[in-house]
Amino acid sequence: MRSAGLLLYRVTGGVLWVLVAHMGGPFWARKDDRAWSIPKGEYADGDDPEAAAAREFCEEMGSPPPPGQLVSLGTIRQSSGKWITAYAVEADFDAANIRSNEFEMEWPRGSGVVRSFPEVDRAEWVDCATARVKLVAGQVAFLDRLLEHLHQHDPTAREA
Repeated sequence: MRSAGLLLYRVTGGVLWVLVAHMGGPFWARKDDRAWSIPKGEYADGDDPEAAAAREFCEEMGSPPPPGQLVSLGTIRQSSGKWITAYAVEADFDAANIRSNEFEMEWPRGSGVVRSFPEVDRAEWVDCATARVKLVAGQVAFLDRLLEHLHQHDPTAREA
């Protein structure tokens, strides 16, 4: 299984801020730490991961990704076995007004009632140190890769 996503970032006063998305649905509703993700989604073998990342951002945030130079953050294998390819882009985005697509599932389990839930129920700009706690563990390495890239191009950028 493969996914692709976009990690939006901005540097303000030398502090790195990243856009993270809280996963929707009843399983994640009362969770905060390790319950956030970069906007991402699955794509089929042979599909272009950059195009998939842009498509999935649009589906989860409700608008196309902002324009900007994509920086490849490579691919990471999560403990679930899923491979995630991520790209970073320096851009601003209104996190308060997202409109995520929805998925359906039986809830409560065994009830026979199928309900709709947003894939992402909210998004926030957080500093890099906060993102390290909020992101699912398998995606934290993308922060390290982004920091490495930034330090090569702007040594003043820091986590906070």
